[in-house]
Amino acid sequence: MTWQLALVATTAVAIAALAVRSWLCSDSHREAVARRDLRRRAALADPLVTLAVQVRLGELARELVRLTDDPDVYARAHHWRAVQGAYDALLREACRLSGLPVAEAPLRADERAQDDERLREELELSSRGWSW
Repeated sequence: MTWQLALVATTAVAIAALAVRSWLCSDSHREAVARRDLRRRAALADPLVTLAVQVRLGELARELVRLTDDPDVYARAHHWRAVQGAYDALLREACRLSGLPVAEAPLRADERAQDDERLREELELSSRGWSW
C-alpha cells in the first residue's frame, strides 16, 4: 500500500511540474513578464534626468515670480507667456517621468482649464515626492 501511495504522490508531483513548465513556456506567461518588466522600467526613471527636470522647474518658477514682481521688464506679458508655456511643457514631462497621466493642452486652450490642470499636475507630483 505504501508503494502505491508513493507512486501516486510521485505521479502527482510530475504532472504538476509538467503543468508549471508548460505554463512558464506559454505565450501568456511571456506577455505577463514583458508587461511587468515594462512597468518596472517605467517606475525606475533615471534619477539624474529627474533631478535635471526638478532643477529646471525651479528655475522657471523663479523666473515667473521675477516677471510678476518686476514692473520694468520690457514686453512683460510676452515673456510671462513664454515662460509659462515652458513651465507647462516641463511639468507635463515631469508627469510622464513619474508615470502620471498627461493631458496634452492645445495651444489656445481655456485659461481656467489650463490653470486647473497645472494645479492638478503640481499636486500630483508633490504627492509623489517631487519638489522644485
